[in-house]
Amino acid sequence: MDSLKFEPFQDRLSRDIRNDLSSAMMESLKNGNTAAISEVANRYLAQSLEKPYREYIDDRLARYEKALGVIWKSDEGNDHFFQGLVLWDCGLQFELHEVLEHAWYHAIGEERLVLQAMIRAAGVYIKREYGYTEAAKKIAAKSVAVLEKTEMLKPYCDIRVLVEALKDEKSTLPKLLGAWVG
Repeated sequence: MDSLKFEPFQDRLSRDIRNDLSSAMMESLKNGNTAAISEVANRYLAQSLEKPYREYIDDRLARYEKALGVIWKSDEGNDHFFQGLVLWDCGLQFELHEVLEHAWYHAIGEERLVLQAMIRAAGVYIKREYGYTEAAKKIAAKSVAVLEKTEMLKPYCDIRVLVEALKDEKSTLPKLLGAWVG
């Protein structure tokens, strides 16, 4: 089955694996250990999964290890914007969405708008990855409208890099923290 792809918008198993791993990542981030991630990954890997599913899990485990290492070692590790940007630079846009959505529930004012804009920016790259270019274009416009006006992320990164990438439908995922994540 060479045509089988990991595609969470069309395939239930893909969606379940993505969602379960992401939830475990959130739990691990909160608890300060990777037990939840290991449990979920091992549960899926114990099954006779096709190659695209195994590859996705292995890729996520490597990205999680990198992201958590940076977050847990940093003095900024409890800051939701910092966590989100580390996840961004590790290519974990779905997980960024999860982290920032929890912060968004309790935020007000400009912070709430910026959190929503970053969640949308992550959604742009998720949609682009799976070929949903029109949806990505609409989401990008909403995100850019907020990100172009804010100074809130200035202590973390040059947000203009993200704004320009969101405007360019063919752009690859820009690094926002750079030196922090490598």
